[in-house]
Amino acid sequence: MIRVNGEVTNLHPGMTLTSYLQEKKYQIQRVAVEINGDIVPKREYDTTVIRDGDEVEVVSFVGGG
Repeated sequence: MIRVNGEVTNLHPGMTLTSYLQEKKYQIQRVAVEINGDIVPKREYDTTVIRDGDEVEVVSFVGGG
């Protein structure tokens, strides 16, 4: 299990950050992600594997004024 934005959730073993974001319908170009307190650069989303016990924060950018 992992915690995403404060909520406990299950995920498939070996799931990458990109796969998780796509599964949850996030627009990858419009989010910032932090895992265990470290910001993950977008270029690393494809190779970053989310592991059991990780704390993930996903922040979506919203336009407007």
